Amino acid sequence: MPETPAALPPFASDNYAGTHPDVLAAVAAANDGFSVAYGDDPWTARLDERTAEVFGPGALAFPLTNGTGANVVSLMALSERWGGVVASDVAHANTDENGAPERVGGLKILSCPSTDGRITPDDVARWAGQRHDVHRAHPGVLTLTQSTELGTVYSVDATRALVEAAHGLGMAVHVDGSRLANAAASLGCSLGALTRDLGVDVLSFGAAKNGGMIGEAVVVLAPEDAPQVPGSGYDGAARRRAAADAVPYLRKATMQLVSKTRYVSAQLLALLGEPGEPVDAADGSAAPLWHRNAAHANAMARRLRDGLGAADVLDVTPGPAGTEPDELVVPQGIRVTRPVEANAVFATLPREAADRLRERSRFYDWAAGETPDRVEVRWMCSWDTPADAVDTFVAAVAAELS
Repeated sequence: MPETPAALPPFASDNYAGTHPDVLAAVAAANDGFSVAYGDDPWTARLDERTAEVFGPGALAFPLTNGTGANVVSLMALSERWGGVVASDVAHANTDENGAPERVGGLKILSCPSTDGRITPDDVARWAGQRHDVHRAHPGVLTLTQSTELGTVYSVDATRALVEAAHGLGMAVHVDGSRLANAAASLGCSLGALTRDLGVDVLSFGAAKNGGMIGEAVVVLAPEDAPQVPGSGYDGAARRRAAADAVPYLRKATMQLVSKTRYVSAQLLALLGEPGEPVDAADGSAAPLWHRNAAHANAMARRLRDGLGAADVLDVTPGPAGTEPDELVVPQGIRVTRPVEANAVFATLPREAADRLRERSRFYDWAAGETPDRVEVRWMCSWDTPADAVDTFVAAVAAELS
């Protein structure tokens, strides 16, 4: 009987990975007798201190259960009842929340076509004409996903330009930061440099995809840090104060308030660091856990991409963009379809090869390929993806295509 190939870790999603041992240890340490419920505990108090260090004095963190809840609470806190939310067409809030912003929050998503998951200030500006139209949802918030659903990253300059465009139209800015750590590690900057320093108003800070167990946080940036844009209708200080006042009630009303909040706060502290520890993302052992975990996941995605190149299975002929259907260059082997900037690799390959590879490692189809017999897949790396597993997977891909 032929030997069955050994199974490999999944490359389906970074939330398949387990909980980092340091996070588990922090939860165990928090399991110390009695403590006041609903966030009035020492761990959440320390999280408040740490949030002010990481995101600036006056920033407030509100722990809750999951990313969908963090996004919905954030968007509701920034919006009027008749508001709309401008988002990329592939934004999680638009495609993967089962309509929660609309069903629960009552907010219409106003989607913009994206390129590799990213939108531009011109995409934001196209909604300007609906700001005062009583027949249309008022575009009151711009939400950006960082890093994007397609594994790309908004640069510091690109984010600043988007924030300025939104504020200039009177819109607040929310960042869906379920993978903000991966973006910051990719750009070599701090979490604050991608949020507070650029004028972002409210952030959904993700933990589960970066070594956490259960729980995320809504972070409201300090009103004093809000830029002023005269004549735009954007009053950043007022919007942030209103959001900070609203989040505690919205968190409860949307069933996101955790009674034993200390266990979520302990996880966030393990990732962000305790008060007084280094804040920046410098290399080395002094870097916070969020940075070390994200940097490893990003490195494994680059290793996967580079390994495919070294295995000589990549098709680097020009892609189909801008060509007529009967002129399409049909690829042979693997074609990487998106820039590899964080912890994901998107690629097309023959469907049969993808199905056989899935017998060893779970991963998801993302979209149709260039031809009916090909498919675009997503390979996602995590904080816990071993380097040797990446190498073995690359070898398996090469064997399927040989």
